[in-house]
Amino acid sequence: MRVPLRFLIVLIGAAVLTSCQSLVGPASIRHDRIDYAGAMADSWKQQMLLNIVKYRYFDTPVFLDVSSMISSYQIEGQVNVGANLLPKSASGSTHAGNTTLNLGAAASYLEHPTITYAPLTGEKFVNALLKPLPPQTILAMIEAGHPADFILGISVDAINGIQNRSAAPLRMRAANPAFVQVTEAVHRIQQAGALGIRTEKHGKEPITWISMPRSASADVENDIRFVMTQLRLKSANREFRLVYGSEPRKPDEIALQTRSMQQILVELGAGVEVPKEDLAEHRATPMTVASAAAATGGSPLIRIHSSSEQPADAYTAAFYRDRWFWIDDRDLNSKRIFMFLLIFSSLAETGIVPQSMPIITIPAS
Repeated sequence: MRVPLRFLIVLIGAAVLTSCQSLVGPASIRHDRIDYAGAMADSWKQQMLLNIVKYRYFDTPVFLDVSSMISSYQIEGQVNVGANLLPKSASGSTHAGNTTLNLGAAASYLEHPTITYAPLTGEKFVNALLKPLPPQTILAMIEAGHPADFILGISVDAINGIQNRSAAPLRMRAANPAFVQVTEAVHRIQQAGALGIRTEKHGKEPITWISMPRSASADVENDIRFVMTQLRLKSANREFRLVYGSEPRKPDEIALQTRSMQQILVELGAGVEVPKEDLAEHRATPMTVASAAAATGGSPLIRIHSSSEQPADAYTAAFYRDRWFWIDDRDLNSKRIFMFLLIFSSLAETGIVPQSMPIITIPAS
C-alpha cells in the first residue's frame, strides 16, 4: 500500500513538534526545579563547610550568594522533503528504479542559563557575619517548635550572665552548670506548652515578652521556679522583657548575649580534624577535637573529618589544601547543625525568619 506523500510530511512534522514540546513548558518544571534546588543546596553546604575549615587555618572566608537564576530555552524544528520523479517514456512506462523520495526532519535544543552571584562584602558582610543574632529571632525559632536547649546552646553565649561553653581558641571554657540546667528546664517548659512569647511594635523597634504562667503540673511549676531563681527574675505576672546583653538591668528582664554568625562558625571549627602535621607546623589553630571536648566539658557541636582521599559516603565534602574535609552522612547531629546554619545565616542577614529562597525563573521560548 502506498502512503501519500502529504501524510508522511504530517507525521514527521508531528513527531518533531512532540519531541520539542516534551522539553519545555510544564514538563521542564518537573526536572529543572529539582535540579536547580539540589545544585544550590549542595553548593551552599560545600561553601559553608569550606569556610568553617578556613577559620581553623586563619584563612579568609569568602561567601558568594546566588542572587538569581534564569534559564531560557530555544527550540527549533524543521522538516525536509525532496523528490526526483522521472516522466513516463513514449511507451507509457516509468523508470521506477530511478524515482527517489527523500524525507528528513531535524530539531535543535539550546539552553542558556544565566546565574548571578553576589559576593558578601561591605555592610552586608558586617550584618551577615559580625553582628550578633537578634534575640527576638532566637525566640522566634523556639516559638516555631525548635528545641530550646539546642537553639540556645548554639546561638547564645550567656543568659543573664550565666555563661555557655565556648570552644573558640581565645575564650575556651566549660559551660556554667546552671546554663545547661536552665536551657534544659526551658525546653521542658516549652514541651509542656507553658512558654509564651509575644512581640509588640513600639516605633521601629519590636519588643518581645516571655511569659511563664502558673502551671497545673507540679513538675513544670518546679522548672519555672528554677529558671526564675537561677536567672534572678522577679515579676508578679511572670512576664519578662527580652533584651540583648550580658546582664539584665531590671529584675523583669531576660538578657541574651547572642553570638554572631562568625562566632558560631568559629565554635564549629573546633570539630575539624586538622592533620597533625598542620598543627605541628602552626598552619592551623593548635587545638584537636579531643582537647576541645576536654576543655569545654562536652563533645564537639559538629564532627568534620579529613583525609587525603575523597570520602565515599559524605553528607557534604570540600577540597582544601590538598585534602578532603567532610561530614559523615550517618552523623545526624552534625547534619542537624548544618540544617540550622542556613536559618541562622538568614537570621543574621535579615533579622527575621526567612520566608523563601532566591527566585528561580525559567522562561521558555
